[in-house]
Amino acid sequence: MTLSIGNVTIDCQNPADQLAGFYSRLLGHPVDPDANEHYATVGRSSGMTPPLMFMHVPDKAPGKNVIHLDLVTPQWREEVERAVELGARHLADYDEYGINWATLADPEGNLFDIGAHD
Repeated sequence: MTLSIGNVTIDCQNPADQLAGFYSRLLGHPVDPDANEHYATVGRSSGMTPPLMFMHVPDKAPGKNVIHLDLVTPQWREEVERAVELGARHLADYDEYGINWATLADPEGNLFDIGAHD
């Protein structure tokens, strides 16, 4: 038996309007048409693998695992700046083991990285 990723799921307060819209613009894939106040996905209809799924959770449980996305691009500095323009907060840059990346927080404070990739 083989497992594969079906979604990357993020608990949030405002799935359709805030986070799905943010990641849709960041990744260049649409918010899927069935988005509502409880659930939204990005990239399922456009074939992005894996798609992102956002689930409404009014109060994030203390100690619950936080989802962390690693995004890569040859134009990492430009993409970090674009993410900030879209509403992310740039927290720090790193250069370790020959890899450059930046850690950011999305509009609800979820952390993600954008790394350099040739």
